[in-house]
Amino acid sequence: MATENDYLLIVEDVPDILQLLRETLKFKGYRVVTAENGEEALVAVEKEKPALIITDILMPKMDGFNLVHRLRLDVATRDIPVIFLTATYVAPEDKEFALTIGVSRFMEKPVDLPEFFPLVEELLKNGASKAKPLNEREFYEGYIKRLEIKLKHKNTQIIRDQHLLESVEDAQKQTFKASLNNTIREKEEIQNLLEEIQEKLENFPKKEE
Repeated sequence: MATENDYLLIVEDVPDILQLLRETLKFKGYRVVTAENGEEALVAVEKEKPALIITDILMPKMDGFNLVHRLRLDVATRDIPVIFLTATYVAPEDKEFALTIGVSRFMEKPVDLPEFFPLVEELLKNGASKAKPLNEREFYEGYIKRLEIKLKHKNTQIIRDQHLLESVEDAQKQTFKASLNNTIREKEEIQNLLEEIQEKLENFPKKEE
């Protein structure tokens, strides 16, 4: 159970969302620390263990999946409850994988605050459910499947939106281009992660037949 001296850690690389969560939670009386990716989050956790982590999944340097995996491998951080917030990983298989690696709850963006606050209170009161962490090979094999499917979806979305851009009215083009550029950025982040994980898997000892 959390005490009034504990803090909530928000991990989010989109400034507007980070500010919204930080300010609304501070208004509710919580002490809040922020990070923009998983690497920064681990540094914050090492300095002081949070009562709850609220994190995006798709982020540069270290994403939410990898962050939770690292937390669950460490006995000292294994019991920290984690809420996933995402607009990208919303398929049932994504949610199943998130729960398998030890995520406490899964919420889609945009955040429904009336639903979000009771969830925060529940996890602060009851803590995280106990889950056996996946070993490195199990984690990366499940992780790479999620990345491959998401990359395929992003490529399809980009092709579709590039065609649609040619037909939208001039007044809408700027907004549409911004959305397209964001999708391209997300696709590049997923591609980079996929290449990184593929390299890690290639370096694992081969399974015995």
